[in-house]
Amino acid sequence: MCFELLGGRMLAPFFGSSVYVWGSIITVFMLALSMGYLIGGKLSLYKPSIMRFACIFIAAAFSLTPTIFFSESIFKFVFELIEDPRYGSLLASTFVFLVPSIIMGMIAPYSVRILTVSAHSSGQTAGFLYFVSTLGSAIGTIMTSFYLVLWLEVNQILWLTFGILLTAGLIALLVAFLDENKGQLDNHVVVQH
Repeated sequence: MCFELLGGRMLAPFFGSSVYVWGSIITVFMLALSMGYLIGGKLSLYKPSIMRFACIFIAAAFSLTPTIFFSESIFKFVFELIEDPRYGSLLASTFVFLVPSIIMGMIAPYSVRILTVSAHSSGQTAGFLYFVSTLGSAIGTIMTSFYLVLWLEVNQILWLTFGILLTAGLIALLVAFLDENKGQLDNHVVVQH
């Protein structure tokens, strides 16, 4: 939600902040998330692991860097090509927000797969994750719209988002590393006995 709200602020100098612009942003984010959910669900079928989960977070973080460095140039290019705020904002949103949002969308279904212990508890796991995800979206929306945009510039907020995603990925990598070494240590102890 933080990224989506920033999208409106980033597009406004070029295409305004009309209902067309917001319609374009919401459409691109909804399409991207739906694709991310589908891809993340498919990925979770093939040897799911904390290591791969960590890689999704890290990929999501790095997918923000083109937005940080090139979004203004892309918006300017699209604006000069298509002045109509409907189609210009739709194309610009697609170029800048689609890929990072697809990768971020992959996190939710992969999380369900990683945390599901049995088919019996899958509904409860999915419900809890959607609760956490929606609560996080609400908090991110309030924090971004009420505070962060007052305290920081858009690129600083994007770097903060980058840092949060990267940190989550690195923590997951650490957990995977510790889990793998624990397994090797357990095997070593069993062999010695």
